[in-house]
Amino acid sequence: MTKHTNTPPIIAEEHKTLLQKLRVQKPAHQKIHTQEKNLGAKVSDAVAATVGSWPFIIIQSSLLFLWICANILGWVKAWDPYPFILLNLALSFQAAYTAPIIMMSQNRESQLDRAKAEKDYDVNLKAELEIELLHEKMDMMREQEIKRLTVLVEELSEAVLKLKKIE
Repeated sequence: MTKHTNTPPIIAEEHKTLLQKLRVQKPAHQKIHTQEKNLGAKVSDAVAATVGSWPFIIIQSSLLFLWICANILGWVKAWDPYPFILLNLALSFQAAYTAPIIMMSQNRESQLDRAKAEKDYDVNLKAELEIELLHEKMDMMREQEIKRLTVLVEELSEAVLKLKKIE
């Protein structure tokens, strides 16, 4: 069993300094600053949004189906017969360009997410330090109240003893 001491834990001086810094910064009120998007950033975000959507997948799947059907059935002299080498080339070309473009968009998003996570960390740290400080203040108030009550009880006991002596 641990021995309870009446002295509250003192918040570390480095925590007080950090708390003062966070109070000045007010991290909960700060907005994440995003850089102005240049043309390349806008294009990469548009490509990522388009390629990563159901309409794109449905349209591309339909075009692939039509391409294959047109070449299997021999419409327009089957310009890309069975192993569909031209189709493979077109899809490889599309993948070669869309993958890095999508990665550029994802990198920008991850930088934004990282900044948001840092802000959330600062807000949570400030809240933790504020709560720790409040606990310390409450413990000190409780200790002062106990001391005051102890003094009052002693005074009351002395008054009772005096009354008994008088009787």
